[in-house]
Amino acid sequence: MTTQTLDAPKTSDADQRDQVFHYVRKNKVAESAVLGTMVEALCGEVFPVTRAAKPGSPVCSRCKEIYESLPGGGSS
Repeated sequence: MTTQTLDAPKTSDADQRDQVFHYVRKNKVAESAVLGTMVEALCGEVFPVTRAAKPGSPVCSRCKEIYESLPGGGSS
C-alpha cells in the first residue's frame, strides 16, 4: 500500500468569495462540511460550509447583529 500526498490547490482572491464567517445552525455545519449541502446564515446568505472559523476570525456584521438581538444571543 502506498500513500500519496497531494499539494493543496492555490487559491486566488476570486476563489475567496467572502472573507467573513457567518452564523449558521450548529446541527447543519457537520452535514454541510461532509456532504456539501447548503446552509443558510442568519443574514440570509446560502452557501456550503468549506472552512472552520478560528478565534478572532472576522464575523459577518449582519449575522452578529441578528444573533445579538435574539433571546439569549450574545449573553454568556
